[in-house]
Amino acid sequence: MRYDCILFDLDGTLTESEEGIIRSAGYALEQMGREVPPYEELKKFIGPPLKYSFMHFYGMSDEDAELATAKYRERFSRIGWSENKVYEGIPAILKALKRAGVKLGVATGKPQVFTEKILDLFGLAPYFDTVCGITLTDHNADKKKLIAAATPEGCTRVCMVGDRKFDIEGARAQGCDAVGVLYGYGSREELENAGATAIAATTDELADILLGDLPREQGLFLSFEGSDGCGKSTQMKILAEWLKTCGWRVKTTREPGGGPISEAIRALVLDPAYKGMTDVCEAYLFAASRAQHVRDTIRPAMQRGEIVLCDRFLDSSVAFQGAGRGLGIDMVMEINRHAVDGTMPDATFLFEIDPHTAMQRRLNATAPDRIEQEKQDFVARVYSGFEALADGDPQRVRRIDANGTIEQVQANVAKEALSLIAEIR
Repeated sequence: MRYDCILFDLDGTLTESEEGIIRSAGYALEQMGREVPPYEELKKFIGPPLKYSFMHFYGMSDEDAELATAKYRERFSRIGWSENKVYEGIPAILKALKRAGVKLGVATGKPQVFTEKILDLFGLAPYFDTVCGITLTDHNADKKKLIAAATPEGCTRVCMVGDRKFDIEGARAQGCDAVGVLYGYGSREELENAGATAIAATTDELADILLGDLPREQGLFLSFEGSDGCGKSTQMKILAEWLKTCGWRVKTTREPGGGPISEAIRALVLDPAYKGMTDVCEAYLFAASRAQHVRDTIRPAMQRGEIVLCDRFLDSSVAFQGAGRGLGIDMVMEINRHAVDGTMPDATFLFEIDPHTAMQRRLNATAPDRIEQEKQDFVARVYSGFEALADGDPQRVRRIDANGTIEQVQANVAKEALSLIAEIR
């Protein structure tokens, strides 16, 4: 590995933070009785120290610039810090570097308290060994000192990654290599003039520079299970959008279905017109759909490094056909052995709620399909099947209390998912 320590700037390097910064800068100018310029013009606040920006761009005195900085932080502390998202591809880079044993740190001119909140919010905190920002009473950020403070003891091959000249100049003054990124808020000319060792236009190029020949992160496979009406589909959609905000590449899919052939089988197996379908036929049709789905959709997405979120998978066959239909776990597993061919979820979220309450929710939403028309004793057996799966494999199957509001369940799912993603190697 070329470096034993890699430090990152925050704004414009790890996170796309312009909305929170620009709106807070506009608020500060308004509070200072200044005319608020257009949104695009306020982008110049991204990167430089705040006090420098108020003095350099708006001719404020030292005293007024300090007051404007306080006004800025007034709004930023309430809402601006969360008006943010992680650049796509960044978490995968951090995870691969961490796996390779590289020490990682953050060296930013943003106050430390906000930096830590942002890293926690987006699930980035577990990847960093050090985080170094300024205090709320600081009005200038010396990037050289921040880089020195963020470098773990014993590290001698250090690289700083940033999007503005302040990052590059600070690194060069500290005797470090410096990689500039163009997806942030600086220009190629600015970064080259500051002395960047290398420049990456995209996060994929940044991965090539930092990782070299090291393996990239493979994707992860997370499935969502539970009784019909438990809320898993809604929660999966919400989680998919949140993971994208956190910088992960995400593929959503479902079973039965997930591809043209698998969707055709779905239409057949769920059609209420086919009431005469035997239990064994149903089990084989689900397995056939799954075999195509694994090869058409799930494996290719994982090979691209994406997080696959799947609405139902093999566990549903075990619960519905194995327990619900009474075919037994052994028979269902044997039918599916070649279908999945070793491709199983890295983790499964099981949404737990009274099955009859869940089914009533489901029936109130849309007309029931062939399986949803089954009687209550079938629904109870399916629920018991899911419970047995969770009891038998607690490491993979994570129980989620689905009785709260959508927002309450969402918070629990997001927390659990980000923890799992950081943990799974």
